[in-house]
Amino acid sequence: MPGQKVKDYLDENGIAYVSIKHSPAYTAQGIAQSAHISGKLIAKTVILKIDGKLSMVVLPGNRKVILELLKDIISAKSVELADEAEFKKIFPDCETGAMPPFGNLYGMEVVVSEDLAADREIAFNAGTHSELIQMEFKDYKRLVNPRILNLTM
Repeated sequence: MPGQKVKDYLDENGIAYVSIKHSPAYTAQGIAQSAHISGKLIAKTVILKIDGKLSMVVLPGNRKVILELLKDIISAKSVELADEAEFKKIFPDCETGAMPPFGNLYGMEVVVSEDLAADREIAFNAGTHSELIQMEFKDYKRLVNPRILNLTM
């Protein structure tokens, strides 16, 4: 069942969260509209190859990661978008493109935009294109322990 891994993890850690069902949507702004949530609160997950290693970058739905900026910030040799075929098998419990921002549960480093860290809450795909999880950012940060960087302009 998509999303169950993250829900189980949240439950095991005593984290308060809200599960929000919505009409199927495939873009961050579409999800925000369908779920009646501000687009800046929707976290989108982008899978990158950083020096050849798959990594998860999480940023507000209304922003884009600037690959050259990230490359400079983390002093990487290369940063590029990962191809869907490269990461699809890592998330067998998720619909493609609906991966929750819990790379720690999937063996990936997680980098989060400081724009998200500035908000009290975070909302993200729960492994499907029709369900969100909303929770406090401080709880997310404690569970995932991401690197928080200024990734966007």
